[in-house]
Amino acid sequence: MGEPFWEVLQQMLRGGLWYGLALLNGYALYRLSAPFLFMRRKWRWRAILLLLLTGSSGMVIWVGDPNLLYTLPVFLGVFFLCTRGDRVGRLAMCLTIFCLAMSVCALLDTYLGSLDYDDVLTRLARPVVFGGLYLLLRRRLPEEPVTLPPRLWRLMLGLSAMPFCALAAVVLLTYTKYDSPAAYAQAMNLGLVVLPFVLLTSLMLLRAVLVLADHEKLEQASQLASVREVYYQGLQQQETQVRRLRHDLRNHLTALQGLLEAGDTPKALEYLQKISGSAALGGTRHLCANETANAVLCAKTGEMEREGITLDLAVSLPGELPIADTDLVALLGNALDNAIEGTRGAAERRITLRCKGDKGLFMLRVKNTIGAMPRTGLATTKGDKAAHGFGISGMREIARRYHGTLEAGAREGAFELVVCLFMGESPAPPGA
Repeated sequence: MGEPFWEVLQQMLRGGLWYGLALLNGYALYRLSAPFLFMRRKWRWRAILLLLLTGSSGMVIWVGDPNLLYTLPVFLGVFFLCTRGDRVGRLAMCLTIFCLAMSVCALLDTYLGSLDYDDVLTRLARPVVFGGLYLLLRRRLPEEPVTLPPRLWRLMLGLSAMPFCALAAVVLLTYTKYDSPAAYAQAMNLGLVVLPFVLLTSLMLLRAVLVLADHEKLEQASQLASVREVYYQGLQQQETQVRRLRHDLRNHLTALQGLLEAGDTPKALEYLQKISGSAALGGTRHLCANETANAVLCAKTGEMEREGITLDLAVSLPGELPIADTDLVALLGNALDNAIEGTRGAAERRITLRCKGDKGLFMLRVKNTIGAMPRTGLATTKGDKAAHGFGISGMREIARRYHGTLEAGAREGAFELVVCLFMGESPAPPGA
């Protein structure tokens, strides 16, 4: 009974069943990879990537086989054609997915294939392994593709080079294993140790990307919370002023009544003007149409007024900007925080702010007087480092994601920061 069944199974595998199993391999690998990739919009690119993963997961490869060298350029080229986003991030994910697929193929073909001369077990084992890996990580995979800033993608690329180098070394550098039994035994022992390491490392890299993406989301949530806190602080301050005015209203009315009874109308009018000029009656400041920017600017202008800083302000921002609120807050908040800090000790504490969003461009220029020679060791984008640097690296990263520029430096007793963003281009899926 066993032998006829085995022969029938072999015939089925040589026929259409083999293609069905290969498609299952590719589909499982595609579902595992999709949350880490930004695909091109047209469906044909998804189909091409599915075919690439199907062919790669069905690739016959073993320790000492140069097929890996021929497969890599095709895999890399098609992968980049089908995806979009940060080039460094795409390369990191390409190497990670390639190492995952090739390590599984090399393990099955080298060690299980030596016991299976008709390739029945190796063909059946592939969908089991790839499907099992997908099911293992399925609950942890996000619904939307993960995004990381360029600095973290560069880190992931460096980490992904480790399993790739190990895979290339064990598969390609043992090409001479057939020269002697000793070389063959050494290559097999080496592959038995290195290939599981490559597979495990690739899975851990995928997990690391998810952890880093969660960390970035928490950071963005924290920045949004800080925006709300700034806004509520402004409301709280206004409410305190209203309460103080209400508490003093009886005294104000008594004073006005006394002036009017005495017939001193000019003083009564002057007194009324002082009351009407109170900040509590002025309502919320309207510095620009964008609510997020307005909340930050109101809070910072209040802080500057309390510290006696002269502010020259001109802001023209529309109500809706194609810039994330967290990025807008980071730019305005850090720029003004640095400016306030930089004016301390200056003979004249003065800050000039110009901000405009129009015709696909966002322009921010902040200039402030500085009190002393700048300290060394703080990063700016010019050689003449000023007493600035807090948040500038993060602002530069935002500018890079929006395909913009950031320039900062000190000259003639003043520090100037200029940021230009291209609002017509959304920040890369993860930052291209």
